[in-house]
Amino acid sequence: MSEEVLSVIKQQIEENPIILYMKGSPQAPQCGFSAQTVQCMVACGQRFAYVDILSNPDIRATLPGYANWPTFPQLWVDGELVGGCDIITEMFETGELLTLLEDTSAKHAPAEE
Repeated sequence: MSEEVLSVIKQQIEENPIILYMKGSPQAPQCGFSAQTVQCMVACGQRFAYVDILSNPDIRATLPGYANWPTFPQLWVDGELVGGCDIITEMFETGELLTLLEDTSAKHAPAEE
């Protein structure tokens, strides 16, 4: 595992309260699982960062080992791995995902003057 790639991953997770590692982009997902996950995320209406692992093969190769999670997409919220498509879809259906994303967005919102 490359230390350089690991530090990039850690920085991305640290700097983005809600980040999705996926195949493709939210506008053009490159697999069904990524597309389904993005639909759930977008329906929650909160902004989120994403990393296209197809155009970042080093991250694609390194993240599963770091996360101890073998597949993509991977949703990270507040530095914690939430899970992949099945977990996200289930959380979306129960309303848990909306609550998690809203709470996280509110917590990280820029302070108003």
